[in-house]
Amino acid sequence: MKTIVLTAAVAFAFGFAARAQSEDIKFGVKAGIQFTDFDSDGADSDGKTGFYVGGLVDIPISANFHIQPELLYSDEGSDGAKIDYLRIPIMAKYYLMQGLSVQAGPQVAFKVATENDFIDNSTKSIDFGIGAGVAYELSMGVFFDARYNLGLANIGDEGVGDVHNVVLMLGAGYRF
Repeated sequence: MKTIVLTAAVAFAFGFAARAQSEDIKFGVKAGIQFTDFDSDGADSDGKTGFYVGGLVDIPISANFHIQPELLYSDEGSDGAKIDYLRIPIMAKYYLMQGLSVQAGPQVAFKVATENDFIDNSTKSIDFGIGAGVAYELSMGVFFDARYNLGLANIGDEGVGDVHNVVLMLGAGYRF
């Protein structure tokens, strides 16, 4: 299942790349700090501060509208329940003015590591959700962004109840 979803996401990204002119496509790297927690009906949890790091492809569709697939390693969870994901957001970006964009789009994430076996056995291996945010990029390629990710999938296995990831990301990157 993971292979099918990952293949579909990559094909989707490259499909958009084929439509855009290759000299307009920009690749980039990004990293930042994030504040994560679980939204659950079972118990309160204390949030966790983590990090993310990864790459992106910026594909212009028109002057003000771009598609930006990303591949991020994301350190998430809550205090005492660490889960690391390989997250694949596909963000639609609309430039409000030179350098300033709003972003929104779906994302899928694959669990790659957990703090312990109990967390691994009580959470599902795939998460999906939606992200929304804002970014500002300088003419030299450096950019700063803020994004909120809301998990739509219940990542808790049977007996755990409804558990959803919530993440606030603050970061910077470079497009080349």
